[in-house]
Amino acid sequence: MKLSNNFSLEELTRSTTATRLCIDNTPSAQVVENLQALARNVLQPVRNYLGPVTISSGYRSPDLNKAIGGSRTSDHCLGFAADIQITNYDNQKLAKHIQAEGGFTQLILEFYEEGQPNSGWVHVSYNSANLKNECLRAVKQAGKTVYLKGL
Repeated sequence: MKLSNNFSLEELTRSTTATRLCIDNTPSAQVVENLQALARNVLQPVRNYLGPVTISSGYRSPDLNKAIGGSRTSDHCLGFAADIQITNYDNQKLAKHIQAEGGFTQLILEFYEEGQPNSGWVHVSYNSANLKNECLRAVKQAGKTVYLKGL
């Protein structure tokens, strides 16, 4: 099923962890609608402007989310979020492009290291009822993940 011109449902639900652990990662109809909104309003515009986007994590069923140690309140479980990268494109520049465009719920530059353009990844979420354009940066401090304001 196509979610937008260049994104498919399979792409946003694929998980090697789910396959390996025999976890059903089939989304509900509501989650599919949420994934369509994410693809059409954030992912496709990024693709149109910057080129092919790699989805490293999209929808996660509650069982899959638990298996990978995700947050219990993760937007991934509702189909609102994806973790993305663009091959040979700086993840900080990708995050700043999305920030400049606006129209998202949350944007997190995760575990990016200055001077290492392919480090980390970009988490972006879209919930039309909550377009707060929140920008954060995830870093490790004393072995724990800490979320700092700004990119």
